[in-house]
Amino acid sequence: MNDLFTWAALGTIAGASAATLLATNVIGGLLGPSGDKLRKWIAIAIALLLSYLTAAFADDAGAEKWVIAFFNALVIFSAALGVNQFPPGNRQATQPSPTQVAQGREPRVFRSWV
Repeated sequence: MNDLFTWAALGTIAGASAATLLATNVIGGLLGPSGDKLRKWIAIAIALLLSYLTAAFADDAGAEKWVIAFFNALVIFSAALGVNQFPPGNRQATQPSPTQVAQGREPRVFRSWV
């Protein structure tokens, strides 16, 4: 169990970003197609939650830790979102192939939710 996520790993930017990405995609997938529009909001909520939880357990920081936690949440969100998705001109097209449309299937893996 210690080889997967740990509390120490969730306290890092990499761990929190991975957890945010994973949780966002699982929750969005469970919500179905209507969850696609909510994924950005789910991601920022999870990033804020993880960042503020980490700040709550930080005992050596002063009151400024809450401001820093907000900016850390933005870093976590940006890493989970993929900053290469911005600006919109840099986004990769996620159009389904003609054969998938003809068969009524839409690709579900690795599509942008920006």
